[in-house]
Amino acid sequence: MPIYEVIRRALSGARFVLLLVVFPLAGCSDSPWNNPYPAVDEGKNILYSSFTERPKHLDPVQSYSSNEVTFTAQIYEPPLQYHYLKRPYTLIPLSAAEMPKPRFVDAKGKVLPDDAPVAAVTFSIYDIRIKPGIRYQPHPAFAKDGAGNYLYHHLKPEDLADKFKLADFPQSATRELVAGDFVNQIKRLAHPKLHSPIFGVMADYIVGLKKYAKTLSEAAKTGTLDLEKFPLEGAEALDRYTYRVKLKGKYPQFQYWLAMPFFAPVPPEADRFYGQSGMAEKNLTLDWYPIGTGPYQLTENDPNRRMVLERNPNFHGEAYPAEGEPGDAAAGLLQDAGQPLPFIDKVIFSLEKESIPYWNKFLQGYYDGSGITSDSFDQAVRVTPQGEAAVTDRMREKGITLQTTVTATNYYYGFNMLDPVVGGLSDKARKLRQAISITLDYEEFISIFANGRGIPAQGPLPPGIFGFHEGAAGINPYVYEWADGKPRRKSLEQAKKLLAEAGYPDGREEKTGKPLLLYLDLTASGPDDKARLDWIRKQFGNIGIQLVVRNTDYNRFQDKIRKGNAQIFHWGWNADYPDPENFLFLLYGPNARVGKDGENSANYENPEFDRLFEKMKNMDNSPARQKIIDEMVEIARHDAPWIWGFHPKQYSLNHAWYKNLKPNLMANNSLKYQRIDAQLRSEKRREWNRPIWWPIIALLAVLAAALAPAVATYRRRERATLGNFDPVSPR
Repeated sequence: MPIYEVIRRALSGARFVLLLVVFPLAGCSDSPWNNPYPAVDEGKNILYSSFTERPKHLDPVQSYSSNEVTFTAQIYEPPLQYHYLKRPYTLIPLSAAEMPKPRFVDAKGKVLPDDAPVAAVTFSIYDIRIKPGIRYQPHPAFAKDGAGNYLYHHLKPEDLADKFKLADFPQSATRELVAGDFVNQIKRLAHPKLHSPIFGVMADYIVGLKKYAKTLSEAAKTGTLDLEKFPLEGAEALDRYTYRVKLKGKYPQFQYWLAMPFFAPVPPEADRFYGQSGMAEKNLTLDWYPIGTGPYQLTENDPNRRMVLERNPNFHGEAYPAEGEPGDAAAGLLQDAGQPLPFIDKVIFSLEKESIPYWNKFLQGYYDGSGITSDSFDQAVRVTPQGEAAVTDRMREKGITLQTTVTATNYYYGFNMLDPVVGGLSDKARKLRQAISITLDYEEFISIFANGRGIPAQGPLPPGIFGFHEGAAGINPYVYEWADGKPRRKSLEQAKKLLAEAGYPDGREEKTGKPLLLYLDLTASGPDDKARLDWIRKQFGNIGIQLVVRNTDYNRFQDKIRKGNAQIFHWGWNADYPDPENFLFLLYGPNARVGKDGENSANYENPEFDRLFEKMKNMDNSPARQKIIDEMVEIARHDAPWIWGFHPKQYSLNHAWYKNLKPNLMANNSLKYQRIDAQLRSEKRREWNRPIWWPIIALLAVLAAALAPAVATYRRRERATLGNFDPVSPR
């Protein structure tokens, strides 16, 4: 190719690059170029959040995972909720008109006083009155024609041919919430095709629920179930706005269940609409498209990209709390007292599988709040000389704040009490477990693997739960000593002494001299797990015990725990409700995993502990209940069926424009209380994401410098050609 052609093309390319730079500059707006959201949404009252895994269930009868309740708690409204600001956690009415007060009756139907002994109570009766005027979100399940017939309850296959999402149904409607909707949901707990995770627990309390499940199973063999045709003794509507729940015995914890989505109303129209043939095949189910009365409705469900909640136009309304606990007013948490809820119009949850891109978007202002991974911890958090966590200078300059709270969660290592080596209540096995409990240094674990985000557990109860003791009164005396105003883990020498007393001096069988070999089962697949497992082996090795780690997938792990084939295992428990029964039942003998399919994965059984548990579980909080709990905790500490582990601390970062934030470990419907200053967010996004021009300018300068000699040569050649040209005169 001639040189002049090369230069001509180069000049054309340079002009093209220049156009690419100039044209956007001529038409650009104030919105940052790296904004991942549409420019039309700039400045709108939208909250931006994320999720890492798709929710499996949005049907409240099945949903039980934390990633699911993020959505269900904003959509469904059970009778009760937790006060957003008050501590300790306090239940208040939500869809209920007032707090339900149970009536206690004996076997003959005689009403008993409130302080009647537990043994005297045959039934607890809850009459729950709901607020009139509450209406469901718009939904095609409620749509009717002019004659009052449902439009979409008798669909034929050809009617569904062009229906792939809820929006494909052109008509929608609403109706008032009634008491029968709550009864319908309680019946759904026993539905043979829904497999509610709380059916087993509720069948022990709700009168007739276990028998009801068998009735439905038989009826399901003949076709689709209409639950309204099958009455349930333990749940019935008394009138339009009142329903009754009848429980066996006394069960004070039932009030906590009334604050969970399991007891939120589901209208029979939902079951009829979604239960039609062909709907499930198209993902047209309650699991995918919820129907609720809450402040938000799910308008977009694309779990491979994003989930969207938008304000429910039929929301009945609610006011921001006017009172809290000391310090809330000073923290600005009462500035919106009495204002109508919700504050935010729309919430966009984007799928983020990688932590680094998510963190960068948070720093750029494209996510309003963030957790803290180990990768970003040092950038975000510093430890003050007083040992407290605070944001780094960079975060503070951006106006980012840090909130921390100890969660109502236990992470622990359990011993299989059926195992011939580590199990049983003999002195030999007990001292072995106590020795291991001392040597597993959770202070070091929290520092290395949790960035200091946690506190060592002293027993089965976490802070914030009735029965927990602070300070010296709350330490586990078999693992800790109280020194210099804080708990101090006992020494390795004390652990080795216990190990020798158990018959394993220096980690060897006293009689045979063989090394003690123990097995740990767990699931580990993350990048940090190798270091954690090496650390655990080293901890056991500190007292001469050889540890074999058996890593497996979660399904296989669950199967081994269920069959009692694990020796030592790693597990955790997050509170369902703020009551000590919800933790102590994890050690209750009749609740053992093996043979009883309960949640007592250690298969721990101590007759005295079990006797005290049965006495304590249905008591109201009182000094008498505290005394029994103290006795139970002492027994469990002494027997050491768990290495008690730690209670993690929850750390969250929030931008200055994200308001009304207070950690609430029990309330999952907190979105309605939160507020966004969209104008401040837009200003900060523009400030933090200004285009950086110098690389482009430098590139153009380099390009111009590189082309300059060629351009000069090209022009001389052109001039020389024109100078030698002899035009032909016209004829």
